[in-house]
Amino acid sequence: MVFPAFIDTNVLFGAYLCDTMLCLAEAGTYRPLWSAGAMDELERNLLERGLPSEAITHRLAEMTSAFPDAQVTGYEALIERMACDPKDKHVLAAAVRANAEVLVTFNDKHFPELATAPYDIAMVTPDDFLLDQLDLYPGITVGALRAQVRGYKSPPMSVEELLGYLARAQVPNFAAEVQRHLPPPVAVRQGRSLAKMRD
Repeated sequence: MVFPAFIDTNVLFGAYLCDTMLCLAEAGTYRPLWSAGAMDELERNLLERGLPSEAITHRLAEMTSAFPDAQVTGYEALIERMACDPKDKHVLAAAVRANAEVLVTFNDKHFPELATAPYDIAMVTPDDFLLDQLDLYPGITVGALRAQVRGYKSPPMSVEELLGYLARAQVPNFAAEVQRHLPPPVAVRQGRSLAKMRD
């Protein structure tokens, strides 16, 4: 059984990183978890960013449809017990309620070990989480990225271009490591072929 990972709102905010996280979940490498509070926060943040409300509603509906068992409920009574940053108590409470093994977040300083250790929850950054996925499932991870770019039609995108976006989305180590798993660029192979033809 794949392990459960609670995903903080800040990881789901950026479109490309969110897609990567969810494509890996669709590939079966882990089970994604989030809460109603996290979804409400995501909606507010996307509205503040200026995205059309229709697009936001569609995005959240697609996430819910793809992962109907991801949303954690019944964690409210645990919120005040959490020893993390007050603004993120609801996040840790939901992760505890769901028996998540890891909490994926950019706000690592908001979740000190003192707060997470009693519940055997490891706090990991998205970069470290994705590196672990690549280490455990290299073929599946690269395949998930290829599936992700196949979904981008207007405009189309290559895996290499996606990695550039992911590097700027604060997962640079993952992007660099994936690049090592890819075949040499087409231009290089063409150059070698042309050289052979000239010989």
